Amino acid sequence: METKQFKAESKKLLEMMINSIYTHKEIFLRELISNASDAIDKLYFKSLTDDGVGMNKDDFEILINVDKDSRTITITDNGIGMTRDELENNLGTIAKSGSLDFKSNNNLGEDVDIIGQFGVGFYSAFMVADLVTVRSKAYGSESAYEWQSEGVEGYTIDECDKAKAGTEIVLHIKEDTEEEKYSEYLEQYRLQSIIRKYSDYIRFPVKMDVEHERKKEGTEDEYEKFIERETINSMIPIWKKNKSELKDEDYNNFYKEKFFDYSEPLKHVHVKTEGTATYNALLYVPAKAPYDYYTREFEKGLQLYSNGVLIMDKCADLLPDYFSFVKGLVDSEDLSLNISREMLQHDRQLKLIAKSIEKTIKNELTKMLKNEREKYEEFYKAFGLQLKAGVYSSYGMNKDVLVDLLMFWSSNEEKLVTLDEYVSRMREDQKFIYYASGESIQRIKNLPQTEMVKEKGYEILYLTEGVDEFAIKMLMNYKDKQFKSVSAGDLDIDTPEEKEEIKAKEEENKEMFTFMKESLGDKVKEVRLTQRLKSHPFCLTSDGDLSLEMEKVLNAMPTDNKVKAEKVLEINPEHGIFSKLQDLYANDKDKLKKYTQLLYTQSLLIEGISIENPVEFSNMVCELMVE
Repeated sequence: METKQFKAESKKLLEMMINSIYTHKEIFLRELISNASDAIDKLYFKSLTDDGVGMNKDDFEILINVDKDSRTITITDNGIGMTRDELENNLGTIAKSGSLDFKSNNNLGEDVDIIGQFGVGFYSAFMVADLVTVRSKAYGSESAYEWQSEGVEGYTIDECDKAKAGTEIVLHIKEDTEEEKYSEYLEQYRLQSIIRKYSDYIRFPVKMDVEHERKKEGTEDEYEKFIERETINSMIPIWKKNKSELKDEDYNNFYKEKFFDYSEPLKHVHVKTEGTATYNALLYVPAKAPYDYYTREFEKGLQLYSNGVLIMDKCADLLPDYFSFVKGLVDSEDLSLNISREMLQHDRQLKLIAKSIEKTIKNELTKMLKNEREKYEEFYKAFGLQLKAGVYSSYGMNKDVLVDLLMFWSSNEEKLVTLDEYVSRMREDQKFIYYASGESIQRIKNLPQTEMVKEKGYEILYLTEGVDEFAIKMLMNYKDKQFKSVSAGDLDIDTPEEKEEIKAKEEENKEMFTFMKESLGDKVKEVRLTQRLKSHPFCLTSDGDLSLEMEKVLNAMPTDNKVKAEKVLEINPEHGIFSKLQDLYANDKDKLKKYTQLLYTQSLLIEGISIENPVEFSNMVCELMVE
């Protein structure tokens, strides 16, 4: 029997397979089952026009058998089979050239998994097997042939006995090593889990002879073993069924089983599209964020199928980061099964699908906001932070996609509202969308800076998360209305008369404020009077783009680069504290210095900003108390 040599490129690829550089060796079974399914497809379609085939769809199957003693796995199909020439051409040379050049030309590391590329699926058998035997009989042929190989040294082809058309592949599984436990692939439960993971939706039944135990008839505690042939795969994916066939319960059960969530999803979307982007998709919005969602460990992505065969468990390229909470899958006939993660990143069809998926998610969230407000608010409490981060990231590139999905707590409504709802209620002469930042709604309510704005009837949006103000700054405006912090300089709520009055009082006390500013050094940019306060004696505000809340957020990050807002200490001219300050400036400037330090430190505490020396502050309060 003549041993034939593999073509040079095939030999190099086999060397890679045999040396086991790939991490996902279990993929071999997916590849061989997919090949079997393709072979059955060819004969099934032939049967539609050729009565001589004598088989209908229910007669076709793929059978997986395991023999632990002989260390073999056998994959059998009753498909169209292969002639001698087809065995030579299909198994003796790589199906499509260029894979190794692709790997080297693109500087891909040795750990890059190229299984599934370029039609090399059959060769993946050599990752787990040291001997591969293929027996095949082509439909309509009188002869059957056996192809056999132990790897790179070559292969043999010889005539053999086989009664029916189809292909039988026998893998002799390698012996275990310290690094690899190949024996796991001889366990039925392991093979079943691989089939369900990768080939659950192959449209022909994948069967196994499964060993069970049952009590012997007429005995109490004696058992006997028996073999039962079971179909392992479900065959018809839920996303390929008509929506009219399915109930919410079907979608929810599939979600909980497939994505390991105990809670039912808030929303499911079943999509079937044709045209520039042809695909089926089943998308879910979870009710709760996974425990690791807001951590670096979280991995986004949708399951990606090609004709019902899993290509990738988490395809990150299908989801933008701001919609990373969506779970689900996409199945497209336009994507090749033989494609790698690296090639997917450049696949035009995948990009079209991703753009369509993004639009679908945006539309569904918009409909939920409009028609199912309570459900949307539940979603927003879990994932609103991700939407706001999406507005801020990438220099605001995606803000137009997300802005109408944002919600903030309203001082007037005392609930979450959208920016559109806020603007629709604005007074005719109102120029700004007012907001206040703080650690909680209650804390913001108590801020002195909100007092006059609320007194004059303006609605305030409460920003309670670290990213909120950064997102607002990135938006800059909404429907031509600028955002304005209640802690910013001119709030544009004073009458001309009020502005003149405060200006005159500031001029009268200019020297006192200069003295107070010098007492605080570079801690504040300025000390001045304000009209924003009514009952409160003083507050801290900021000039410039960096607010007090942004300073807190940035300085809480694990970095040595600390930032500093331009702080302003503002005094209420109608409060008794102002008269006290005037009196001290005239009669006891040393005590005024202490009062100024005291006011500044108290204002930091009101804002939730840590003070540098709490002991000094405590001693100062006690000292003033005993005077």
